[in-house]
Amino acid sequence: MSTASKRRILLLEDSADLRALLERQLVRAGYEVLSAEDAVEAGKLVVERTPDLIIADIQLPYMSGDEFVAALRRDPAVRDIPVIFLSVDAQLEAHAKRLGAVAYFDKNVSTEHLLEVVEFYAGG
Repeated sequence: MSTASKRRILLLEDSADLRALLERQLVRAGYEVLSAEDAVEAGKLVVERTPDLIIADIQLPYMSGDEFVAALRRDPAVRDIPVIFLSVDAQLEAHAKRLGAVAYFDKNVSTEHLLEVVEFYAGG
């Protein structure tokens, strides 16, 4: 994949280990990855380098991933960015869908399956 066509993914995950694992897999699949451990950092990245897709944990410190996405949905410039939520709590899936998430996965999702969904929504 040429650098000019690289799609940009924002990865919002507070677990450093999971963030590093997912970032490696996404980079290996040919994506440019912007990593953030909290919503404040992610917000700055969205403004500076608008991503093509956001993968966000729901349970985060300071501001939850769903609060972050709800704020994005109020901004016409970035409201249509597709979001995939990750969480350890399966009961949050309906809430994620109400926020317009294109997908919701348990954090144990296989990398292959996650990458298939990323490819569908972010392209490549």
